[in-house]
Amino acid sequence: MAGPVQSIERAAAILRLLAGGPRRLGLGEVASSLGLAKGTAHGILRTLQHVDFVEQDETTGKYQLGAALLHLGTSYLDVNELRSRAINWADALAARSGEAVRLGTPLEGQVLIIHHVFRPDDTLQTLDVGALLPLHASSLGKVLLAFGAATLGPLPADGLAAYTRHTLVDRAELDRALAAIREVGWGAEVQEMAMGDAGVAAPIRGHGGLVVGAVCLSGPVERICDPRGTPRPALVALLREAARAISRDLGAARW
Repeated sequence: MAGPVQSIERAAAILRLLAGGPRRLGLGEVASSLGLAKGTAHGILRTLQHVDFVEQDETTGKYQLGAALLHLGTSYLDVNELRSRAINWADALAARSGEAVRLGTPLEGQVLIIHHVFRPDDTLQTLDVGALLPLHASSLGKVLLAFGAATLGPLPADGLAAYTRHTLVDRAELDRALAAIREVGWGAEVQEMAMGDAGVAAPIRGHGGLVVGAVCLSGPVERICDPRGTPRPALVALLREAARAISRDLGAARW
């Protein structure tokens, strides 16, 4: 039997990406979110536009879903499958890094922790499975936002919540941070949720390259970051290796 058609998988991933956001996306944002070359993404978008599955704003050149998709059904990855595929890799990541590992997925404008591996030492730790984290102040949430797996929705009247003096509460500043995450392929939060703590996260992709979750390393800021507050490259490398391994298990062909 013939295998899957890659171009169709990519087109489906683009449609899901556009469906998951509250705003239009530019060509560069679509390409970086899905790990595609700009030429490839542009060709698929033009084809989808031709069949009215995608519309392009004449002023900004950005894309959104077209009217022909009003009755298109949606699908999602079973959270239990994501967790079961990730468990072994998360355990290995905690052992190799010496830090706590969490796996998160979007849920109603927040991040749901679906798996948590304790830091492999004798310190007192609390199991976070089932906890909900804010999108804008957690490394998991910022990665999900950056790659189109979650959206903030309408901002409350009093703006984004500030958990510490380092929390990004300005929408323009947050958007710049998300663009930087798309550029490098991973994201961090340094004392944005709690003073003294830091985390670094990487996206997990499923079929077609669509981001379906994220995995993070977290711990005391002096362990996660260097004296300048920059995440340690060795930890980032271990994290991204684990994220790619989980993605491969979920059927992300490019990994």
